[in-house]
Amino acid sequence: MSKNIAIIGSGFSALSASCYLAKQGHKVTIFEKNSTIGGRCRQFKKDGFTFDIGPSWYWMPDIFDKFFADFGKKTLDYYQLDKLSPAYKIFFKDENITIGDTLDKICTEFERIEPGSSIPLKKFIKKAGDNYDIAINKVVLKPGVSPLELITPETAMRVDQFFKTISSEVRKNFKNPKLISTLEFPVLFLGAKPNKTPSFYSFMNFADFGLGTWHPKGGMYQIVLAMSSLAKSLGVIIKTDSNVSKIDVVNKSVSSITVNNNKLSFDVVLSGADYHHTETLLDINHKQYSEKYWSKKTFAPSSLLFYIGFDKKLDNIQHHNLFFDTNFESHAEDIYDDPKWPSNPLFYANFPSKTDLTMAPVGCETGFFLIPIAPGIEDTLEIRAKYLDIILNRFERLTNQNVKNNIIFKESFCVNDFIKDYNSYKGNAYGMANTLLQTAFLRPKLKSKKLDNLYFTGQLTVPGPGVPPALISGKLVAQLINKYHNK
Repeated sequence: MSKNIAIIGSGFSALSASCYLAKQGHKVTIFEKNSTIGGRCRQFKKDGFTFDIGPSWYWMPDIFDKFFADFGKKTLDYYQLDKLSPAYKIFFKDENITIGDTLDKICTEFERIEPGSSIPLKKFIKKAGDNYDIAINKVVLKPGVSPLELITPETAMRVDQFFKTISSEVRKNFKNPKLISTLEFPVLFLGAKPNKTPSFYSFMNFADFGLGTWHPKGGMYQIVLAMSSLAKSLGVIIKTDSNVSKIDVVNKSVSSITVNNNKLSFDVVLSGADYHHTETLLDINHKQYSEKYWSKKTFAPSSLLFYIGFDKKLDNIQHHNLFFDTNFESHAEDIYDDPKWPSNPLFYANFPSKTDLTMAPVGCETGFFLIPIAPGIEDTLEIRAKYLDIILNRFERLTNQNVKNNIIFKESFCVNDFIKDYNSYKGNAYGMANTLLQTAFLRPKLKSKKLDNLYFTGQLTVPGPGVPPALISGKLVAQLINKYHNK
């Protein structure tokens, strides 16, 4: 039976869910508080420069392919996808590591840094590939309802990998600190320290070295536009500048939502907005999780972001660049153990115009800089300016060029903006971390335990943070809604 379904938010998980629900014959309306769709994946354009405000890494292309294939489409029906060669570059104090677009090239680079290291690398990536197959085709396709979901013949054989950590697995096989940092980097996308992340998540290393790093021409926002186009073709209605301020309940069911001061009734309500924020729209007796619950959870970092237009092409950089010239562990402690502004931050710099000339005016460069920081810390313009100066000084030194005098404009985005624009809990950037005690059925539920027709999707629920998991989360919640309401 067709249901009238409201979706709060228009991020990846919400758009994904809307497509699956509409395909099942439901009437779906998306309400987005901001003036543009995409949730945290928005785009900023100025003076011919184009910036992806949020996600900038395109990993796990198979997940995107599977999503569009579910609707008889291909990614190429919507956007051009190019594999980056090299994938990215890592800057250390005394030398750099370039990650190529094939495992053979990466093995050659590892051998240059530490002779003999390609042998354990191949074994590590083989194991990571096996984990990837299990994770993507078995584990993440479960709705997080029961611990039994994790028990399969394949996971039973790897149960020890849920109690060991990525850090211990990497350090058992590699001794060079640069190679260790290189191999520990991918799990940062899961939002936790490597020594707190189960070694099973080495499948992220396969996503990195095995599947490669890609770029949709025109930027990551092309994915949002593609999903929006697909949703609309299926009959989904998308309304921007539509803020949901209240969720009303009658007899353990959502009776209506308040959108721009107007009460609207729906059979089912699905929130792709911040989970914690969504529960603040409910009366206290209808909330599943207390403030104490949220305060004890490990959240992924927030970020200080800078969007900079340069009036020249920059040298000695790639599309993606990691600056690991300071202590990895010290920065992680400043995020997770003793939350404060880092004294010597690692940072990331993205220059999409190096490979995609549509992203900047001729002869210019689009620069996106990111410093991971603890959520909930103080955020002022003075602090932002201080840290921009810190990273630009290091950037100039490590890339052997002057760039400060070539800045046409700069914009920043930080904790306060994550809260204002996305109602993000403590201004986190990536959701709830995937630690052992925050995996699968131990994450906040897709279906409300207190209300019959309220559901959630996105990076605070299953499977977890990241763009590909968000696509899967939308599919999982759509399946649950059909299970309980398509009768």
